[in-house]
This record gives sequence, structure tokens and C-alpha cells, in this order.
Amino acid sequence: MTQTEKAIAQNDVAPKPTLTVIDAVAVIVGVVIGSGIFKTPSLVAANSGSQTAFLVFWMIAGVVSFIGALCYAELASAYPHTGGEYFYIKRAFGQRISFLYGWARLTIIQTGSIAVVSFVFGDYVSQIYSLGRYSSSIYAGLAIVLLTWLHSRNIHQGTFVQNLLAAAKVLGLICVIAAGLSFVTNTSGANQTEVKTSFSPALALVFALFTYGGWSEVSYVTAEMKDVQRNIPKALFLGIGILTFVYVLANVAYLKGLGLEGVISSDTVAADLMRRVVGEYGAKFISVLIAIATLGSASASIFTGARTNYAVGQNFSLFSFVGKWDERTNTPRRALVFQCVVALLLVFLGSGTRDGFKTLVIYTTPAYWFFLIMTGVSLIVLRFKDRNLERPFNVPLYPLTPFLFSATCAFVLTSTVIYAYGVFIETSSKVALMGIAVLLIGVPLMFLGTFKTESVR
Repeated sequence: MTQTEKAIAQNDVAPKPTLTVIDAVAVIVGVVIGSGIFKTPSLVAANSGSQTAFLVFWMIAGVVSFIGALCYAELASAYPHTGGEYFYIKRAFGQRISFLYGWARLTIIQTGSIAVVSFVFGDYVSQIYSLGRYSSSIYAGLAIVLLTWLHSRNIHQGTFVQNLLAAAKVLGLICVIAAGLSFVTNTSGANQTEVKTSFSPALALVFALFTYGGWSEVSYVTAEMKDVQRNIPKALFLGIGILTFVYVLANVAYLKGLGLEGVISSDTVAADLMRRVVGEYGAKFISVLIAIATLGSASASIFTGARTNYAVGQNFSLFSFVGKWDERTNTPRRALVFQCVVALLLVFLGSGTRDGFKTLVIYTTPAYWFFLIMTGVSLIVLRFKDRNLERPFNVPLYPLTPFLFSATCAFVLTSTVIYAYGVFIETSSKVALMGIAVLLIGVPLMFLGTFKTESVR
């Protein structure tokens, strides 16, 4: 009996398959192309040592993401479920460990990501019209509330908004790429001066991979996809392909327009590039673009994050109040509202620090990479546990591929923890360790409720 059939038999409401490949690709592009491509190039460049290495790191990050996509294509096509990674971890390691992951997404990973990109949205909208000292926080909160309301209206309205924002972001980045490449002859000579840079491959790769982060979110909409066994691998490969192509070209444009020194010295490379090409109007244009990009990223994160909360509520009695699917709107409305409240609390937390964006990145990153490792390992575990399960897509070069993916995630996790600890020592900010503390709170919660039985589908 499938999940849908079982839900009907219990007079419950389950997700309906209404999403297409284009919708899923829009989720991937929408989540990933956000603040990263406008924030991290200077950090990658500062740790690359040369222009060639700078571009190579962006390509490596794309390859690592593609390897991860191969693993997710097998998991998502074999286990199409609204819980995504939460469900894979549950099948592989048990319900209590999966609850810890659901708790981490609800309180750290997904809600933190929503708050991070909403802060960037607020920063850039404030450049257009400021609301005062807490302008960024006010705009961030308003964005979270508005997008949550849109996604709770109905599934078609939410995906229409998502597809529109994703298309706008890609088109906007194409404009930036065209501007940078067309300005080569006027700036290349001025930017070929020798630059002193450090060569820290670990940090360079960490920041590049952070920019690609989020492509795995498509696993949370598999239960709502049409012909999921065929469409989910297509969506993953198309999404990663588009991201790698756009990111590499964008960074080529940054180098051509600003030179390595210009990229390193800039905190807003896209704005500085457009300012050099067409003046201050170009800088304002890119500020609007970044606002759109981050709004789209927050929208996609809100859309997928609520699906995890719904899955946790379906399995764990302590959070059963978010495990209800709204039949009228075909959305997990309660999960959306609860997620909105937590994200707003994190925005408030970030408002009390000097740099809300950096604070929340440190808060979310370690937990994200830890559970990404567990997802990679779950593929290997499930090959043994579910030997007879039909797998529409088999990851090539098994078990090398999932092992390589998990090992890379472990490397990034170690690097991010070291970086977060360094920030803690340098700034004495307790927020750097707060994400770990919140994760540990979830450990006793694992034993406070009872679990429900759920089918594979």
C-alpha cells in the first residue's frame, strides 16, 4: 500500500503529484542561486592564490555537487517521500536519529537558511529605501511572512511564484555575465597587477560549496512530482548543470571585469562590476537583482522546509500538530506557520549582532554538513537493508560514488567547524556555538514522544 492509499484509508489527506520537471529544477535553482554568488566570490578568490585556481575551485564544487546529485537521484527515485533526507535517514538509521535531523532542520538548518537569505534581501532592499537602524531585519521579517502566506495559499500559486523568481534570477545573472565579458578590453589591462593572496584550498572549497548548497532540497518535493522515478534524476542533473554553467561564467565575468585584485577587495562583486560598466545605475540594478535572487531563495527554502516539518509531525507525536496536510490548499499549512515563527525568532537573534548574515551562517553550517554525510552513508546502508527494492536509478561506480561524496562532506564539515571555532575565538561570540547547543537539545527530545508507523512510500 502506498502512502497516498494508506492516508486515504485513514481518512487523512496526502500530497498529490502535481509538480513537473521544470517545477523541480526551479526549486533547485531557486534555493541555490541566492546570496552566495554575490557574497562568496571574494572569499574564494582570497584563498585561491591565482585566477586559474579561483575558477578551478568553482568547477570542483560543481563536480562535487554533481556526485551528490547522483546519490540523491537513486535515493529520491527509490523513496519518493515528502520527508526527503529525513526519510532516508529514518530508513537507514532509525526513527530517533531521523527525528534529530528533523529537529535540526526545523531549528537550525532550514529555518537558519531562510533567515540568512532574508537578511541579505533586507540588506539590499535597504540600499534602495532604508527603514532605519533595523531596516534589514524589518525587511527580512516581512519577506518571511509574505512568502509563507503565498505558499500556504495553494500549491499552484506557490510554484508559479517560485518559477517566476528562478527565471528572473537566471536572466539577471546572464545580464551580469554579459556586462563583465563585454567590458574585458577596457579593464583587463588595469587589473593585471600582482596581488598577494593566500592559498588555502580548504577554505576556498568551503566557500564555493556553500554557494552551491541547497540543490538537495528537491528531494522534499518528490512525493508531489509527476512520474517521479523518471523525472527526479532529470531535475537533479538539469539543475546542477545550469548552476555550474552559470556560476563558472559569472566568475569569469567577475575576473574579466574586475581582475583578481578587484574581486578580492570587493564585498559586493556584482554591484562593483555593474558600477564599473554602466555607473551607479548599474549598481542599483544589481541591488534589485540580488533582492530578487534572495527572495526566490527564501521562497524555495520555505516551500521545501515545511515538507520536512510535515514529515516529522507525521512520525513523531510531540510535533503531530505540524503533521496535518490542508486539503483545501494542498499544502502543509500548519508546518509553514510553525516554520515562519522559528525563522522570525532567528531573524531577531541576528538583529542583536553586528553582522546578522555571518552570525546565522556560522549557526547553520556545521549541522548542515553533518547530516549531508549521514545522507550519503544512508545510500550504502539502504543498499543492504532494502536489497529487493526496485531502484529506477542506480548510482554509477557504487560504492565509490557515495563514499567520495561522504568523504568530501566530512572534509567540508571539519573545515567549517575549525572556521567557526576561529570566529568564536576572534569575536567571543557565543552564537558561533549556539547551533551545536540547539542540536544537543534535540537529543533528550528524542525520548519524550512516541513514533508512528509509516510506509516506505
